[in-house]
Amino acid sequence: MPPVTTPESIRLAVDIGGTFTDVVLETGEARFSAKVLTTKAAPEDGVLEGMLRALKLAAIEPGQVGLIVHGTTLATNAIIERKGARTALVTTQGFRDSIEMAQENRFEQYDIFIEKPEPLVPRTLRFTVPERMDAKGGVRLPLDEKAVEALADTLKAKGIEAVAVGFLHSYANDAHEKRAGEILARRLPHVRLSLSSEVCPEVREYERFSTTCANAYVQPLMADYLERLRSRMEQAGFRCPVLLMTSGGGLTTLETAIRFPIRLVESGPAGGVILSTWIAERFGIDRILSFDMGGTTAKICIIDDGKPMASRSFEVDRRYRFMKGSGLPVRIPVIEMVEIGAGGGSLAGVDAMKRITVGPESAGSEPGPACYKLGGTRPAVTDANVVLGRIDPDRFAGGTIALDAGLSRAAIDSHVGQPLELDTTLAAFGISEVVEENMANAARVHAVERGAELEGRTLIAFGGGAPLHAARLAEKLGISDVLIPASAGVGSAVGFLRAPIAFEVVRSRFVRLSAFDAGEVNAMFAAMEKEATDVVKLGSGDAPITITRSADMRYAGQGHEILVPLPDGPFTSESVAELKRRFEAGYRALFSRVVPALDVEVVGWILRAEAPAPGRAADQATAGPQASGAEVGSSAAPRADEVRDLFNPLLREFASVPVHRRSKLRPGDSIAGPAVIAEDETTTIVTAGFTAALDPSGAIRLTAKAAPKSATLQEAAQ
Repeated sequence: MPPVTTPESIRLAVDIGGTFTDVVLETGEARFSAKVLTTKAAPEDGVLEGMLRALKLAAIEPGQVGLIVHGTTLATNAIIERKGARTALVTTQGFRDSIEMAQENRFEQYDIFIEKPEPLVPRTLRFTVPERMDAKGGVRLPLDEKAVEALADTLKAKGIEAVAVGFLHSYANDAHEKRAGEILARRLPHVRLSLSSEVCPEVREYERFSTTCANAYVQPLMADYLERLRSRMEQAGFRCPVLLMTSGGGLTTLETAIRFPIRLVESGPAGGVILSTWIAERFGIDRILSFDMGGTTAKICIIDDGKPMASRSFEVDRRYRFMKGSGLPVRIPVIEMVEIGAGGGSLAGVDAMKRITVGPESAGSEPGPACYKLGGTRPAVTDANVVLGRIDPDRFAGGTIALDAGLSRAAIDSHVGQPLELDTTLAAFGISEVVEENMANAARVHAVERGAELEGRTLIAFGGGAPLHAARLAEKLGISDVLIPASAGVGSAVGFLRAPIAFEVVRSRFVRLSAFDAGEVNAMFAAMEKEATDVVKLGSGDAPITITRSADMRYAGQGHEILVPLPDGPFTSESVAELKRRFEAGYRALFSRVVPALDVEVVGWILRAEAPAPGRAADQATAGPQASGAEVGSSAAPRADEVRDLFNPLLREFASVPVHRRSKLRPGDSIAGPAVIAEDETTTIVTAGFTAALDPSGAIRLTAKAAPKSATLQEAAQ
């Protein structure tokens, strides 16, 4: 029987990925989970199936659930696959091509065949109207309202589903955008409207217009999906609030998500980083490398002193891997991480130079890897793990998805083994090594670009694929400490339940410190605080709200800014010295110097309102029922539940290794590698270089047997 709980302590989290939809149900200290294939044609079908399956495991009715938290990659996928709405851009006369001209630079200087990202709105659907504001918000040319009226007829005739309105300098004065929006809303009541002064009220028209176009492009899709989901949940008996995970690591309301769906583009990965941050806090770990590997992608994030790296800029649909400028820019709050096409569904092959390639193309959930028996014929990483003995075909996803190992062998042999004249097993091992090296290289590049060290970090691995590869990835990176949290296979969904309710507001207003007007800045922040807290209160009720402020600052005349935290409380004339001190400290940390005698100016002002999620479980409830109330066991090795043949690349043959069911392990149990720790949502591979122990929280901790260094395959196996 489940423990006695209150409605506020019964919470559901749902994470829609490219391959799987993960559901986590927390009831007080107990946790139940379900993993189902994502239903791309109607994502709500998979969501409801997973939710009802988790409720059945817990013997709980839908009406007892107190809160649902949801994250999804649907917006990102719609942009990448160009499956959004038929969208038009309405902009200032003379600026029709701003989103295509971009910044007029070449992100790959010597590539004569450079491939630039295609704008979401083609030139034939970009329209202009006479109007003009100056950079200080003054009206230079009044809005031609008759032109807007006439444009409405054109948009209707072209079958437009969404409109992005972006006028020059609307961040300084939004009157023209709002009036144009009123006219278009009246004339086109069934068309979704996005105003740049609401979506991204910031300086630099290319990034602002690009963000607004992206918001408009995915808004009909996301609004229709979220409204269908709300209706289906009500029909199923759910009566609780629904909050959406944002890319910045906070939660927001359903209504806000429908208005600003672009803020959801990295919601799933953000949940995983929240989980890693929460775990690091509980374990007292200062330096973390968060590793999330699902069915479609792998995500890596550096976390120092309990704070993941954050940014206000992000690129969607990059044409070149790791190449800044090759994607569509969006200006939204986002947790900074590197994301690569290296998931369980990433497809493998052989290129013209006889090299094994893995990703970024993914089999997804339809047809999925060859072993899914859904029509896929090309090998994926999951197929390689099946052939190598890392995945039990009969117990995949808790036995709900039966895999066919024969189909995996046939696909690997046909597409990799035969072209390279390798036997099927070695070809599968080659796929595994390539995908692990891809992830290790991404981590190295991410660290170098941010001036961070990987040595001495703890790798926190979660997602359905990460525990399979975490030990080998750690060996490649010279990391000796690995944590596999409880419910790792659905880690991002668990992270959703740890996220605060938050909303961030930004204003672009140029203010030089030499002409700092404290009253004007205080009035601006008061309006920003009201806007942010009004949104947060919709989901948090009477919970206390924390306000943090920051600013984008630079020396006057520079083209780029740095982010500077601002002090609390109202500003006064004496605040100028403190603002300059904070700016110079940040500038010196980045460039090892300051520039004397230059004035400092603020370009953008940022305010974040944050409240804890309602009904958040107590911090001690970190594991599922399997860890609750368990006694700490001895450090002796537990008895294995079974044995399995696992491929040993040095011997080029399979060797029997012990298999332990995670649910049967007791805190303190120690397992020397090589070994396998199996559970319903994932499997942890303990390589020969590591020893695994179960922590009292339910986490598996892998510790290297020797001093850490970047290990070759032979060294790792010794």
